[in-house]
Amino acid sequence: MDRLSHRERISCILTGERPDRHAASMWRHFFHMESTVEGTADAMLYFQREYDWDFMKVNPRADYHIEGWGFEQIWSKNEFEKHKKTRFLVSKIEDWQDIRPLPLSTPALDDHLKIVSLIRKRSDKELPILFTVFTPLAIAGRMVEHNATLAEHLKTAPEAVESALRSITDTFVRFVAELRNAGADGLFFATTQWAAPEFVSWADYQRFGLPYDLQVIRATDTDALNLLHVCHSSCFLRQLAAEPYPAKLINWNSDDPTNLPLDRAITELPQKVLVGGVDFSGWLLHCTPDEIRYKIDKLKADFTPDRLIIAPGCAIEPKTPKENLRAIRDSL
Repeated sequence: MDRLSHRERISCILTGERPDRHAASMWRHFFHMESTVEGTADAMLYFQREYDWDFMKVNPRADYHIEGWGFEQIWSKNEFEKHKKTRFLVSKIEDWQDIRPLPLSTPALDDHLKIVSLIRKRSDKELPILFTVFTPLAIAGRMVEHNATLAEHLKTAPEAVESALRSITDTFVRFVAELRNAGADGLFFATTQWAAPEFVSWADYQRFGLPYDLQVIRATDTDALNLLHVCHSSCFLRQLAAEPYPAKLINWNSDDPTNLPLDRAITELPQKVLVGGVDFSGWLLHCTPDEIRYKIDKLKADFTPDRLIIAPGCAIEPKTPKENLRAIRDSL
């Protein structure tokens, strides 16, 4: 039987103490339930009741960030299919000037504050809740249909994009502060594909990413439980880990051969608690429960519970076999 509560276990890990067991969490989309406040909250609470993870990463609809500026989509009614995007916000440079700060009463933002409040009220107070917020540059990246458009605009009209980044940052600085009031313990702060050299250089990220990131994540206050999620291949993990993000937890796809592997990260990122180890697009999808248990036992043997929280490198596929998720939880 567990000796510590979920909150006590995570707190123990953050202070460098060895907890009673390895902590773990998984997260996924429930596309068919994401279009409403109640549906999103119900989906997150259902997933937590089923597996009793050590923290809840709230997976909202990914484009809630930009709905208030006029983005449109057709809601999916299929658990395994994404929503269909029908209207993007930016196609030409002049469109960036239309991105102005939003009030928190904007329906999409207000809805997600209500989602956090509902989850907090209906869940165990000992469950840490992290709410997903993308970095400002990543939010700008949701506004274009093609990533190449934003990458080109950063080169040819940086001031226009920066004006929009300031408006996005202003909006989300206020939003994340209110998330704490709604009951979130902190952020799952995600770069999406915009902290990797496919689209920007590290020098570009230092200009267009880092200063805006820090304004948003610092608005969570000093006691926040924040996790920095660095996406994509060849990601700027080492560089971002060295920057003053108030996030001791760090998550990335360590199974991508272009990224820092977990065993090297233990020594190269000594100040961080690593969150990962589960190959979400590989063995988690395709192995049997017995093989999953073997994989988790290997992680537990190789990495101490004060340095590794067992988790995927990104959101798991909705079609991931339930018995494989159960095998992970039972292995703890």
